[in-house]
Amino acid sequence: MEKIVSLCKRRGFIFPGSEIYGGLTGTWDYGPLGALLKKNFKDEWWKEMVERRDDIVGIDAAIIMNPLAWEASGHTEGFTDPLVECKICHERFRADKPEEQDEHAATHKGEKVTWTEPRKFNLLVEAKLGVIEGEKSTVYLRGEITNGVQVNFKNILNSTRVKIPFGVAQIGKAFRNEITPGNFIFRSREFEQMEVQYYVKPEEAEGGKWFNYWKENRMNWFLSLGMKRENLRFRDHAADERAHYARFATDIEYNSPMGWAEMMGIHHRGDWDLKRHAEYSGEDMSYTDPETGEKYLPWDIETSSGVDRPLLFLMLDAYSEEKERVVLKLHPRLAPYKAAVFPLLANKPELVKLAKSIYDDLRKQFMVAWDDRGNIGKRYYAQDEIGTPYCFTVDFESLENGDVTVRDRDTAEQKRIPIKSLAQYLKENIYGEVHN
Repeated sequence: MEKIVSLCKRRGFIFPGSEIYGGLTGTWDYGPLGALLKKNFKDEWWKEMVERRDDIVGIDAAIIMNPLAWEASGHTEGFTDPLVECKICHERFRADKPEEQDEHAATHKGEKVTWTEPRKFNLLVEAKLGVIEGEKSTVYLRGEITNGVQVNFKNILNSTRVKIPFGVAQIGKAFRNEITPGNFIFRSREFEQMEVQYYVKPEEAEGGKWFNYWKENRMNWFLSLGMKRENLRFRDHAADERAHYARFATDIEYNSPMGWAEMMGIHHRGDWDLKRHAEYSGEDMSYTDPETGEKYLPWDIETSSGVDRPLLFLMLDAYSEEKERVVLKLHPRLAPYKAAVFPLLANKPELVKLAKSIYDDLRKQFMVAWDDRGNIGKRYYAQDEIGTPYCFTVDFESLENGDVTVRDRDTAEQKRIPIKSLAQYLKENIYGEVHN
């Protein structure tokens, strides 16, 4: 974990939030490479869940909602963690994590640590809305993005041609008053989520079928991004640890440096959300089957993941040390840069001119990097460390034969490819696009 944190800061993936002011615990800023990696990851998810399916539509709901929506969903009452407080330094820890309490107690060497009784602390982040001081209304920054889909259920039905079973996808920011943020971007106070609420007919067989379908679908998607199968597992929630509304719940966990840790949840939410919003808003949230006329509240099968946690695990999974080089073996579709272009020597104008023309041509279609600093070996190693799949080097042979040296990140093998074929080479090797 320390090596990943160091790499992220050094290479511009992720910086501590507000660092020049001493930081703000639980916040992180994505740098130039991190912003690209994050965008690529979200784009892959959106393509898989929305663009390539005809049974899922997307929305982008507001971060701030009418406070009644959070009452209906139970967040203002139930979105709490029981915490205990150290009576010496007043730091707070989750009551259900005795190992964290023991670790903290050990930091007070020679002192006897006593704890308060568990108390509940609401995780919702409050905000004030209004222009006149003293007359501002209390609202909440959303603690999760699910609610924005549920309150728009009827709008989506009325404005599209979706029919049960169908899903609604969303990517967006969420905020929580995490008491003990930590483990880098694993647990933070501002984060991003990507979810699908998939509505099905309220029948046991139908609910079970789609719950199992989405379990396997999501596991296979993470595997398709190159994650190692031995580092992933399902963990079904026991009845006494499921949320009160959940009929079934399963986590996809990753074998991380801090142990098996939750990466994604698949939840059978039943009709809890639509029923509550119908009750609190007075709106009829039922679905009418256009063929049979049958009217019912559908069940919701949710696939819920953060953006930041999977990114952390993808980087951990991809990190490799091979002799003197560090390689971030990210899936090429996720890599911030798809290729890097070098002139062999930066002080030879003819090499620089040709390399620049290749770079300018490729970046019309791909994110590509330019580097003419230092020797060629150091440039290769720098690109390995940020996960760039291919490096194209222009040398004197390129001037004569119209080809370049292509170096593969993972194998370090090199071969010659015609300059006119470079774009097609990237399409085939990164996106699997083959054209005759």
